[in-house]
Amino acid sequence: MKNSIDKAKTLIEALPYIRTFYNKTVVIKYGGHAMVDEELKRSFALDIILMKYIGINPVVVHGGGPQINRFLEKMQVKPSYVQGMRVTDGETMDVVEMVLVGKVNKEIVSLINYHGGKAVGLSGRDGDLVRAEKMQIMKEQVENAPPELIDLGRVGRVTEVNPGVLETLEARGFIPVIAPVGVGEDGRAYNINADLVAGAVAARLRAAKLMLLTDVEGVLDQDGRLISSLAAAEIEERIKSGVVKGGMIPKVRCCREAVAGGVGKAHIIDGRKEHAILLEMFTQSGVGTEITG
Repeated sequence: MKNSIDKAKTLIEALPYIRTFYNKTVVIKYGGHAMVDEELKRSFALDIILMKYIGINPVVVHGGGPQINRFLEKMQVKPSYVQGMRVTDGETMDVVEMVLVGKVNKEIVSLINYHGGKAVGLSGRDGDLVRAEKMQIMKEQVENAPPELIDLGRVGRVTEVNPGVLETLEARGFIPVIAPVGVGEDGRAYNINADLVAGAVAARLRAAKLMLLTDVEGVLDQDGRLISSLAAAEIEERIKSGVVKGGMIPKVRCCREAVAGGVGKAHIIDGRKEHAILLEMFTQSGVGTEITG
């Protein structure tokens, strides 16, 4: 009986959050270990399905870097990165699109559908969902040297999100699952960082939350302790001080831009924990680091 009462108390604890987020949109960037471990994959699918059944509209944007690398290895092509971004020539772009759209996206859709949800897979090219342009980055500056552009090939940045197809799917009870491939004005595909796509989609939909699933606990301070809440205005100062570094820098900046664009809150959470999404959505303590405006 005690176990049953505890379960009932858990549901009651979740009730205010269910009420708050009812009929709201939540964008989840799915990546890292949560896409590999079988139990975590199941946990992710069930979290997404539960959200939909209680009246929340989840939108999933996924990565797939390791899967792309495995395919390139089979082709005996060595991946190349500059400032954390994959250099993407025409041949690599074909592989990126084939793996992300043709394989990874469909596996996630099948996973959600198998566990009782209704998911539909998209890329940014479908319905001109994600418009993009070539990303321009500068070479790290050497003193007294002129600035120099680095050509990353078909790496893009989001210029516009057209939400019509997402709104249609949500209204019909479907869960959109988006591969981070955009389309340029010339009709060509562009490889875009999944965090950036998730942030842009969340801002365009005025999502209540943006969640980035990662393989770390969240943003940590200089002593390795979790920072549970971080104001957007603090981010650059934390980067300059070295508290936020490496791969966490683009994630916190993505969250800052999403919040500035109208997203309620952004969260960087540990996708290695079972039901991390539900823990963040429906418990008082939450998990990971929240970024607020």
